[in-house]
Amino acid sequence: MALKTSLNYSPNFNSKKRTSKQIKFIIFHYTGMKNESDAINKLIEIQSEVSCHYLIKNNGEIVKMVPDLYIAWHAGESSWKNYKSLNLNSIGIEITNPGHEYGYKKFTKKQTSSILKLSRFLIKKYKINPKNILGHADIAVLRKKDPGEKFPWEYLSKNRIGLWHKLSEQDLIKNRKLKISKIEEDIFLKNLFKIGYSKKYTKDISKNKYLRELAKTFQRRFRQELVDGKIDQECLIISKNLIKAYN
Repeated sequence: MALKTSLNYSPNFNSKKRTSKQIKFIIFHYTGMKNESDAINKLIEIQSEVSCHYLIKNNGEIVKMVPDLYIAWHAGESSWKNYKSLNLNSIGIEITNPGHEYGYKKFTKKQTSSILKLSRFLIKKYKINPKNILGHADIAVLRKKDPGEKFPWEYLSKNRIGLWHKLSEQDLIKNRKLKISKIEEDIFLKNLFKIGYSKKYTKDISKNKYLRELAKTFQRRFRQELVDGKIDQECLIISKNLIKAYN
């Protein structure tokens, strides 16, 4: 089935094509700008040096900005498992949303419907594994928050787009805010590294700060009701449950 898109090409991509087999990831972003027209202008402006393959507008319209087989500039410095600089191996999808800096809001129903259609199309075309469907924050912990805690990860996972845990709400709530031991905290962190999150951080950042940001990133993805950077029993049981799906 053909995918209905409009075209608004960006000049920001590598001139050398890649093969379809190199495409292994889908990375979701929010635009993080006050309004949609500014976001579009930035994505097509040569001086900005940023781009994406697809933009999903507020009204659900899907705009193609860089052809799939060209490398768009959306991921930046990034890491997931053994992959570095994920631009090479990913399709970047931007979704219009002001983001945390300008009044972060829920994604619209039309946007969610288009995320579903576009993702299904790409997954089928490039045989993308559900565990390789990520958010920008997952691959750039210290730099990014998007697509954030309002992104419909749980809903998408029910449609085989990305992964989600298999724990009941009752199990989650009774473990929320329960303290964990240092040994359990280490287990949680090891689980995150096994899932794919990076162990590495720059020398100018303390280990504690990195681990707090890593916990927040995990929470924005898998424990969206409470993003506080504190590792509790709920975070621990979610990480244990996810290990089975990611490995």
